[in-house]
Amino acid sequence: MKSVAIILSGCGVYDGSEIHESVLTMLSLSRLGAEVSFFSPDEAQHHVINHLNGEEKRESRDIMEESARITRGNIQPLSKVNIDELDALIIPGGFGVAKNLCNFAFKGSDCEINKELLSIVQNMHQQGKPMGFICIAPVMVPKILDKPIKVTIGNDPETAAQIAKMGGVHVECPVDDIVVDFENKIVTTPAYMLAESLAQAEKGIDKLVRKILEMIE
Repeated sequence: MKSVAIILSGCGVYDGSEIHESVLTMLSLSRLGAEVSFFSPDEAQHHVINHLNGEEKRESRDIMEESARITRGNIQPLSKVNIDELDALIIPGGFGVAKNLCNFAFKGSDCEINKELLSIVQNMHQQGKPMGFICIAPVMVPKILDKPIKVTIGNDPETAAQIAKMGGVHVECPVDDIVVDFENKIVTTPAYMLAESLAQAEKGIDKLVRKILEMIE
């Protein structure tokens, strides 16, 4: 059975993982018979957003506790990742990626990546294991791997410019498709960077999951 880690960044599009993207990823992996494990940073999230009105709330929440809402409690801290036991890794989108896994939301191309995540992704890459990045998550790829890797976030020119500034190669891509950097085994899809419905997001995410599993050696 192929073993895939999903890395989450909280619960909710504005301050954590995008719930639809996370669940669609889990669903595709489940249908295809993969063994899935879940991880996230075990620390306070950047801030808490009221998802009804978009306003910041005066409270603190833990990234792993919030992520556990999506995984029904089945989650471990990033420090518990054992790369030798994994065949692949996927990171769904949501602003939590750009606020909790890194600080791209505030620093753009000068962003810093969570140190544990940085080490995990670099080591997975060194071992030639495929990785998928969904929605806004592909912005981290050029910063983490420091290579001109092909990625997509759809067609947003400002975000694409930041990717180029970090040394990545942005490829425009429709919502129902994927961009594959075969040499580096990186697969990306726009999802809710472009999706106007759950069904649209599902097409690209399912393609990404299938391609990741296909690339496992």
